[in-house]
Amino acid sequence: MSALDRAIERAKSRDARVVFPELEDPCVAGAARELSRQGICDPAPLGQVSEAHVAALVQSRGLKETIARRMLSKPLYLAAAMVASGEADAMVAGADAPTRRVIEAASIGIGLSEGVTLPSSFFLMLFPDGREMIFADCAVNVAPDAEGLAAIARASERTASALLGQARVALLSFSTGTSGAGDSVEMVRAAAETTGFIGPVQADAALNPAIAAKKGLGAGDANTLIFPDLDAGNIAYKLAQELAGAQALGPILQGFAKPVCDLSRGASVDDIVAATAVTLALG
Repeated sequence: MSALDRAIERAKSRDARVVFPELEDPCVAGAARELSRQGICDPAPLGQVSEAHVAALVQSRGLKETIARRMLSKPLYLAAAMVASGEADAMVAGADAPTRRVIEAASIGIGLSEGVTLPSSFFLMLFPDGREMIFADCAVNVAPDAEGLAAIARASERTASALLGQARVALLSFSTGTSGAGDSVEMVRAAAETTGFIGPVQADAALNPAIAAKKGLGAGDANTLIFPDLDAGNIAYKLAQELAGAQALGPILQGFAKPVCDLSRGASVDDIVAATAVTLALG
């Protein structure tokens, strides 16, 4: 069974209620109907602002009531408050809204998980040859420092364990081991030392056992690739899509107290269905 099939089965077992603040979008509406038809989740439209929503922002997030009510007039914040108040189990947005807005709403309305200092994102990459991988961070953090990169790697380890059954994390660089130097290499090295994951390591050594053996770092069997910055991550996942025919599910956000998905604005009905299932599988 593939990672996506497992995610769908896990999502069905949760009987979760998911709020879609962009149901006016044709693809989102179509996905909501399909999710309901398949029994993956119970799609929830935006409700009316209630005292429970206001309390979720005032009591949990420390906002003034007037500010909370003003925020709740915006669909993303109302959706996040519905999750925070227990009216919904997850939030799926981003078909029309930019990533930064989805993250802002989730950060204020839902908040980060205990011990998490930095939200991040991942793509579940499904390749035609059957390989399944986690790519992170490809959508949120532009230029993380060593501490931020370590946080992304730890969150991605949890994600890979949940979706792939095990996590084999590699922190990528243009240099493997001690063969090169430079600010970016040292940043990756510091993150690797902090987390205990393989790195800095070039992509071929991370993925090819023969090259890994030759370069003396790791087993060459990574299934979770951590990119040093957003340039590298975003370019890599799009190249995998276009040149290798990979399906990229996401970006799905990591680190929040409740499941949140930030859809690509080009997401199809099938993409949204799959991303929603993967999001729920992490809950």
